[in-house]
Amino acid sequence: MKVRELAVAGAFEFTPSVLPDNRGVFAELSRTGWWREVLGRDMPVAQVNTTINHRNVVRGVHFTRLVGQAKFVCCVYGAMNDVIVDTRVGSPTFGTFDCVRLDSEALRVVYLPEGVGHGIASLAEQTTAFYLCSDTYDPGNEYGIHPLDPELGIDWRGMLDGAEPILSVRDRTAPTLRAVREQGLLPAYEECLEVYRTVGAAGRRPDAAGPAGRPAA
Repeated sequence: MKVRELAVAGAFEFTPSVLPDNRGVFAELSRTGWWREVLGRDMPVAQVNTTINHRNVVRGVHFTRLVGQAKFVCCVYGAMNDVIVDTRVGSPTFGTFDCVRLDSEALRVVYLPEGVGHGIASLAEQTTAFYLCSDTYDPGNEYGIHPLDPELGIDWRGMLDGAEPILSVRDRTAPTLRAVREQGLLPAYEECLEVYRTVGAAGRRPDAAGPAGRPAA
């Protein structure tokens, strides 16, 4: 497993070893020791989601206030661009976004912490995303930013080879980043750091294996 921190502080890309044989492929996508070594905490799983998407669908940009949901996202069929936006006021990377291609060949995984915005762009028909979420869905704590907000600077149309993004009514009518910030809806970075220190905190077991089979640091 290779790990890379993204441009959004605290968000990571995990690239597993994909092992092919005459039956297909095998890949290990998650292990407790990896989260402990990279994040310094466990990733509690309270809910598992999937979406099946037409080509050119854009979902997001969605975020939760605290405590909120951390998410582990991969693509098990098709291909998509996963977009992570730093929506934490006071973060050193506030307003920054990063983009990772997720597909059923490389089987990369993206981890985004609580308080960070998230969106996807489906690059193929029937693209199937798979999410592990650290907390259950709370409709009263779910917010969105218009994905085409110029302040975000995300080139969704470029990702889709010039096609117009297919949006839900909710995303099409979502407010801008500036508007949600002025309404005080964005989480504060310092409060997010406290959540990261406490939610999922666990003592390290001596036998907890890290990415190369080593004890987790």
